[in-house]
Amino acid sequence: MMLRIHKILNNNAVVVLDEGKEKIVMGPGIAFQKRKNDIIPRTKIEKIFVMEEENEKFQELLRTLPEEHIAVAEEIISYAEGELHAPLNNHIHIALTDHLSFAIERIQQGYQIQNKLLNEIKVLYKKEYQIGLWAKQLIRERLGVEIPDDEVGHIALHIHTAKMDAASMNKTLQQTTLIRDMIELIKQQLHIDIDEESISYQRLLTHLRFALNRIETGELFHTIDEDMLRLIQTKYEKEFACAISMARYAKEEYGIQFPDAELAYITLHIQRLIRKS
Repeated sequence: MMLRIHKILNNNAVVVLDEGKEKIVMGPGIAFQKRKNDIIPRTKIEKIFVMEEENEKFQELLRTLPEEHIAVAEEIISYAEGELHAPLNNHIHIALTDHLSFAIERIQQGYQIQNKLLNEIKVLYKKEYQIGLWAKQLIRERLGVEIPDDEVGHIALHIHTAKMDAASMNKTLQQTTLIRDMIELIKQQLHIDIDEESISYQRLLTHLRFALNRIETGELFHTIDEDMLRLIQTKYEKEFACAISMARYAKEEYGIQFPDAELAYITLHIQRLIRKS
């Protein structure tokens, strides 16, 4: 079936009516020298979107944002889907494109972009962060703009939350912030500096992330027998006390309850951290 242009959004994006439903069709130069009702050559079509809930918002972005920003965002999304071997939620075409365009404009105006969760993002979302680094190079090549690593972290979070099984951006930010705060609590309570490049630190972060996911989904935790729990409490008294403080903070601030067995495993991770530091 031939697709005819219903509405032109920009040089590279048009709206078509297909079986009474609006679809957004994208491809380089797809609308060049075209008018309403013209037929779109199928060879020019790269992507077709059906945006059920946010169709108007996406069309507005495509009409108003710089075309080069949109093209770069779409290239990053395609690369991410290839690297993750999975499609991303359609919402990323709005969320990442809007975020990226605004960030690029702020950088060009001389604003500093900051990301307080950067260290945690690097560890918890390694693959997404690597995609962000690829995006950094692409933006430099395509737009001549140098984005900071803090912005790479923001891109990584957008990609992570667009994965089909991932939590929302708010949930992801909340979880990552809680993990950062818990690490800060370890530093303060035990008066240590933590090597954030160390395997011990990375294992603790990963363990906390999976523990929080298990609490969120109601999955069963590893069990630990009473004798082993008492041994850990006695042998690593200050580390166990620190784990209890972390659990109390999670309960008071976020209503998250860590089971006792989990505190024992966190204690062992803290002990390794102290040994390495």
